Amino acid sequence: MKFRFCIVLFLCWIVSSCATWYQRTAAFQDAVSKGEFEQAEKLLQKDKKQARDKNKILYYLNQGYVEFMLGHYEKSNQAFEIAEQLTEDQQRNLLTEAAVLISNPEIRPYRPEDFEVIMINFYKALNYLQLNNMEDALVEVRKINIRLQQLNDKYPDHKNRYQRDAFAQLLMGLIYDAAGDYNNAFIAYRNAYNTYQTDYLKNFGLAAPEQLKKDLLRTAYQSGLTQELAGYEKEFQQKYTPAPLPANGQLVFFWLNGFGPVKAEWGITFTKIDKGDGVIVFHNEELGLTFPFFWGNGYSENDRNTLANIDVVRVVFPKYVERPRPFTQGVISYDGKNYTLQMAEDINQIAFKTLHDRMLRELSNSLLRVGIKQGLKYAASKQNEWLGLAVSLTNAITEKADTRNWQTLPYSVYYARLPLSSGENRIDLRFSSDKAAPLIQPITVESHSRKTHFRVFQTMDIQNNH
Repeated sequence: MKFRFCIVLFLCWIVSSCATWYQRTAAFQDAVSKGEFEQAEKLLQKDKKQARDKNKILYYLNQGYVEFMLGHYEKSNQAFEIAEQLTEDQQRNLLTEAAVLISNPEIRPYRPEDFEVIMINFYKALNYLQLNNMEDALVEVRKINIRLQQLNDKYPDHKNRYQRDAFAQLLMGLIYDAAGDYNNAFIAYRNAYNTYQTDYLKNFGLAAPEQLKKDLLRTAYQSGLTQELAGYEKEFQQKYTPAPLPANGQLVFFWLNGFGPVKAEWGITFTKIDKGDGVIVFHNEELGLTFPFFWGNGYSENDRNTLANIDVVRVVFPKYVERPRPFTQGVISYDGKNYTLQMAEDINQIAFKTLHDRMLRELSNSLLRVGIKQGLKYAASKQNEWLGLAVSLTNAITEKADTRNWQTLPYSVYYARLPLSSGENRIDLRFSSDKAAPLIQPITVESHSRKTHFRVFQTMDIQNNH
């Protein structure tokens, strides 16, 4: 009876250990998806352990997001500051990395994906814009491309497709533009346009928004850059007609649509081919992947002997699972006119492509980890059948992918620019898709000067929006 009870506990532990990060944080994710941010905040406060353990970066990322959605912009930036500092201070721990080779990547402190690191500065910039602090918002946007360069310097042989962020450059232009610095706004808009038409169009299927083209023409004119203006007029096939700035201010509106993907797990099977002279090749014919290993002086005689007995290896790796966006079109209706919200950042696409790039870099390490674990099982089985079974069970439990990720990021980001009238402006937001009834959400924006106002709205799912 006692033995059976132990087996039940053991099986329960296996099931819980196999749960993905999304499944383990289901209550928090449910509260967020329903727009219940006070409840989400309470759940975070109850889970203080996360703030101290290997998942603390994710804890502060989630806290920063929840405070942002609650309109607590200073508290949000305090949380994001901690998360940013943790990513900067994060160093590889050699003991942890050695343990990963006989366990799994989830035992190490969470290391954000490159685009997640960048989104910290995006949210900090939005917080500063809501606080009417243009100077600090600009600092955050400037950090983004510097940080991207630093992140990509880690990959001398396998560059990411995500090397420049067009939306960060666009956001920089919008902030310079709002401050009346049209020359720097033009430069930022030009950089954004170039990145959209090269990196983004090729890698993520996203071309430059039409509003960006209009702002590029306008700031070229305002900066007295007649040659550049003529060049872009020809390229865009549109003539710029000078017009005075709106006397009562403008609205730059950002729409955060849905949620980005979550991580699950998938496996790849490799066949071992012994080439002789200490060379072993792991090959997957279906995907056309080949990884050679040379078992020279860097490996012990025991490792070489045990690995030689392996014929087939299965490696697990994280994969993204898309969460469909609730709406596919967004329009702002105001003063008898419609302004289409245009996609400026496709976080869903960036996530999938950057994880694919990382997978190709890390498969070699994953194969090494699984190979060593299989070798330990073989060596244990030679000594004792039950010891071999114990090692085999341990391998099965510990061989899992790291499914942690920042799950409150939006699926995509859209924006639009429109003029305002003096006083209170009522604006209707209309979101629609082929699969759901349209959502109409009224908002008001107060304006009494030429100031540019920035507003953010997020659609959660078909029923729950904020």
